[in-house]
Amino acid sequence: MSLNDPQWGKRGNEGPPDLDELLRNLNAKLNGLFGRKGGSQPPSGGGDGGARVGGGGVLLLAILVLLVWLASGFYIVDASNRGVVLRFGKYHETTQPGPRWHLPYPIESAEIVNLSQVRTVEVGYRNNVKSKVLKEALMLTDDENIIDIQFAVQYILKSPEDYLFNNRDTDDAVLQAAETAIREIVGKSKMDFVLYEGREQVAAEATKLMQGILDRYQTGILVSKVTMQNAQPPEQVQSAFDDAVKAGQDRERLKNEGQAYANDVIPKAKGAAARLLEEAQGYRQRVVASSEGEASRFTQVLAEYQKAPAVMRERLYLQTMQQVLESTSKIVIDQRAGGGSLLYLPLDKILQSAGSRGAPLPQSRQDATEASPAQTQRSREAFRSRERESR
Repeated sequence: MSLNDPQWGKRGNEGPPDLDELLRNLNAKLNGLFGRKGGSQPPSGGGDGGARVGGGGVLLLAILVLLVWLASGFYIVDASNRGVVLRFGKYHETTQPGPRWHLPYPIESAEIVNLSQVRTVEVGYRNNVKSKVLKEALMLTDDENIIDIQFAVQYILKSPEDYLFNNRDTDDAVLQAAETAIREIVGKSKMDFVLYEGREQVAAEATKLMQGILDRYQTGILVSKVTMQNAQPPEQVQSAFDDAVKAGQDRERLKNEGQAYANDVIPKAKGAAARLLEEAQGYRQRVVASSEGEASRFTQVLAEYQKAPAVMRERLYLQTMQQVLESTSKIVIDQRAGGGSLLYLPLDKILQSAGSRGAPLPQSRQDATEASPAQTQRSREAFRSRERESR
């Protein structure tokens, strides 16, 4: 029995259910749902009812397909992502995070771009610094040396439109830009600068130069960091380079030792020179002052001498004799001035002080000199008499 047999499905409770009846009931419910009058009434004729049932099924299927097609336009954009909507393959708009909808395919489509993902490109090596790529790693410096350098570039995306439409291979673009930037910087730098003190500066300049190159090509890439993984001479000349480094270190060590010795000796020499200079300056000032004092004294004595030459000559004589006799151990006594009195001379003390030059006069001598104005007067008379005799 075929499905077109009118008796199919009508024999009691045996066999499959009546599909025509099921379709008629579904069609009636749909007609009632869309406001068709008499939707709840079953069709009166068998042939017309089957045609209407077939048309309703197609319409239902079309509605279901339409709903599914429209539902395919829903998409969700995460917080770290951006949605780029294309209409017939051409850029239409960029959507922000959240649930979004666009016209379904093939009218529109959406590309989700992750802007927070940090991507890494390795230059001069792959996965491990020991896995070198010499074609990328070997570079020529400004002083015509070759160095082996490896570095890693980390970047993120700042423009999803430029990233989708202006790049064929993003990693390759970053690799080419990084290699170009590093070669330019290394080519303008000395070998020691790249290997030692200038590594951070080289990385910073490479970041800036790479960003400029990528921006000119509108790649939508933001370089976040350039890390110098390794920088050394090529393995073929590593031993010779180590020897040169050791020699340089010895040179620096000896230079530092010499500088330390100089720092110790030079200040002392400068201090001694300054001390001698100050002493010489003091001696000069003292000599000049003494000479000026002597000259002033001589001028004063000359003025007094012109007023009373005899008095000044006697005075000068007495001063000179006083100075001469003070430095000797001899004692001169005027027997006529003694008047027969007994003089006490402490010879033991005089002999003890005879060895010391410039020793103070004994108290008895001072007393004898100061307490005898009559003797002084007589000495003056004796001096005057000798002077008259000489004339």
